[in-house]
Amino acid sequence: MAGCLTRDDVDRLLHDSSPDRRADTAAKVAGQFDSGALSQSERRLAEDIFRTLARDAEVVVREALAANLKSCPDLPPDVARRLAADVDAVALPVLQFSEVLSANDLIAIVREGQQNRQLAIASRAHVPEQVSDALIDNGDATVVARLIDNEGAEITEAAYDRAVAAHGQQGSVGDSLARRGNLPPSVAARMIALVAEQLQDYLIRRSSLSPDAATDLILQARERALVDLVSVEGDGDEAELARLVEQLSSAGRLSPWLMLRTLCFGDLAFFEASLARLARVPVVNARILIHDEGELGLSSLCRRAGLPDRLLPAFRTALEVRQETDYDGTGNDRRRFVERMLERLLTVGDQETALEAADREFLARKLTQMAA
Repeated sequence: MAGCLTRDDVDRLLHDSSPDRRADTAAKVAGQFDSGALSQSERRLAEDIFRTLARDAEVVVREALAANLKSCPDLPPDVARRLAADVDAVALPVLQFSEVLSANDLIAIVREGQQNRQLAIASRAHVPEQVSDALIDNGDATVVARLIDNEGAEITEAAYDRAVAAHGQQGSVGDSLARRGNLPPSVAARMIALVAEQLQDYLIRRSSLSPDAATDLILQARERALVDLVSVEGDGDEAELARLVEQLSSAGRLSPWLMLRTLCFGDLAFFEASLARLARVPVVNARILIHDEGELGLSSLCRRAGLPDRLLPAFRTALEVRQETDYDGTGNDRRRFVERMLERLLTVGDQETALEAADREFLARKLTQMAA
């Protein structure tokens, strides 16, 4: 530290009665330490200075130390922990930026229940799964929303489920979930259902709609939203798709109309997984029955799954179109599929497909949008 601080400088500054002088000392030594230009002996001296300044009676001194050392990767852990346990002005920068603090250090602070500190930890560039778990289990809606907004936070599907169960009705958490990238499909489906239920309650309380009419309206809107969801996720991992289907089934939302509509959009994987779940047979068995060249396999599987007989022709027609469409990778794939589906499914007689007017209108509009 030659040419900078000497031991005499240090002794004089540490005993100086001016907090501002000691704060300047903290900033000066921290800058030299973080630069990596000090010798081993000088680094040991700097660390001793940090430990002394971290116990300084004046907040302004400790605050200057924390501000200048918050991102230092070589900060001694004992100093980092002491600063992280200090008053907010000192602790928050260290909690948000210091990589020296371990997951256990952070979890212990999260469990103390102080919102400002939880928010700082939730804003870190990287939040490990176990720390995210602690934040979701110990934080309020504001903390959970901040965590979910942080793309650097690792959050398990089980943790998402707990967040939705505890705070899903809070607008801030719902908005954060809606913005979150790579949200598990089962969690997205649960949020769709939650929003639909809230809207249903609002319509019943605030409008002239009867409870039955409001319920019908919300079920229709929710089902259409789920169609969009599975259409996006349908090409994903089979295990992820299975979890989505299981979640929808357990909640009583795996309806025949949802299955038909997604099939009409070409999502064969979701249809196969859904029919297998409802019929309680392995997916591989369901695929064999669905693609049976005769009529027995699909009809038997649909009846075992409890699907209405009147929809069987519509399922069969949609499957035929999906199987007949030859995707060659050109830009006309989608248009060719949509035109054939419209022709075969929506222009045949009502008795053959048993589609209601609302479903015809919905399918026609969505399929046309796909072709655009």
